[in-house]
This record gives sequence, structure tokens and C-alpha cells, in this order.
Amino acid sequence: MFVLMETEHSAQFWDTMYDIFAGKWAGIAIIAMFLFSLICQIKVKTTFSKYNKVYTTNRATAAQVARQILDMNGLFHVQIMRVAGNLTDHYDPRTNIVALSESTFDNPTVGAIGVAAHECGHAIQHATGYTPIKIRQAIYPAVSFCSSLWIWVLVIGSVLEMLSLIYVAIAFYLIVVIFQLVTLPVEFNASNRAINTLGSNMILTTDELKGAKKTLSAAAMTYVASFLMSFLQLLRLLLSARGRRR
Repeated sequence: MFVLMETEHSAQFWDTMYDIFAGKWAGIAIIAMFLFSLICQIKVKTTFSKYNKVYTTNRATAAQVARQILDMNGLFHVQIMRVAGNLTDHYDPRTNIVALSESTFDNPTVGAIGVAAHECGHAIQHATGYTPIKIRQAIYPAVSFCSSLWIWVLVIGSVLEMLSLIYVAIAFYLIVVIFQLVTLPVEFNASNRAINTLGSNMILTTDELKGAKKTLSAAAMTYVASFLMSFLQLLRLLLSARGRRR
């Protein structure tokens, strides 16, 4: 009797979830998440723009600080390169290059140095074998395959009304969501490493450090928004597939 009651309650729960996320409230939920994601994107741009106008006391450029951080961690082989664009900064583990955008490279500002230190944090993660980034690397080939294929499998499964194929598409999309989930600790850890390094080595003053932290916190929220949006989409796909079985 207990098991039967649990099953009935479970069915009611999933029916309610279906109504919310795959039914009449789906549009509202998606719009809300889209707006949240848009706000996060605007926030990171405005925050970076603000603190990229605040010059540091020592006037060292972001590229110079990046070189200092890398050398302090024994990463003499990691190169620093200028790349085109605004906020296109990244670390490429295949070439061991910290790529700093035009808005970052030569700037002796709080925002630019925060971003540069963050990318150096990724280089340090790779060098020290940080577990989440190893997991992220391991599943990247599968993510690259699944991210471009899942939607086509879903469309074909929907047109042919093949539920098994729809579940294959959902499994592909689940891998993408897992990748985004693993990305969260990677990004937060890189930011924490950046702030700790800039503070403990007195590269930035206390007030300057606050600005760098706000810049990196705003950037981190874009990853949170991206994950939540993808998770909501995954939930909708699961509940929609379940609805087909009604």
C-alpha cells in the first residue's frame, strides 16, 4: 500500500511539473530565463566597462600582470597573445596561450587585470590537474558531437513519432547540460584564484580588488544563467516526452 501511494503521488508530481514546464507556463518560464540571461549579459558588459576605466595604482598593464602571475606559478612556457574583439579573452590549453582581447591587453585598469588574472587561473587549473577541468576536457568531444546533433535527432523523432529517438535526443542534450554544470566550478574557481593571487601578492589595492571581484562575479553569472536556461530546456524535453505517453 505504501509503494502504491508513493507511485500515485509521484504521478501527480510529474503531472504538475508537466503542466508548469511543458504546458501553459512553459512560455512564461522560458521568457523569464531569457530575460535573466539578457540581464546577466548586460551586467557583465556594464561592469567591465565601468572598471575598465579605473586605473590601478601601479599602472601595470593586464598583459604584464598576466605574465607575472604565470611566472609566479612556474608557467614560463605559457604565452600571452593579443586577440581581436572585446571580452574575447580565453585560455587555450592546446597551444598554452592566454589570449587577451584588445580591450584587455594593454590596459592598466582594474577590469582588464581582473579578466587577465581569471584566464591565468584557467592555465593554473590545467597545470595543477584541477579535477573539474579534467572532467570538462574529457567530455568535450562528446559535447561537441551532441550539441550540434541533438536538435536534428529530436526533429526526426518528433516527425516520425518515434519516442525512442526523442529520448536519444534528450540523452544527447543531457550531455550538453552536464558540460555546462561542470563549467560552473571551473569558472568560479578560476575567479577565486585570480582574486586571491591579486590580493595576496598586493598586485591590486583593497579597493581595486573589490572592483575586480565585481567584474568577475558579473561574468560568472552569465555561466549560471546559461546553465539554468539549458536545465529548463532539458526539463521541458523530458516532461514533453512523458506527455507523449499519456
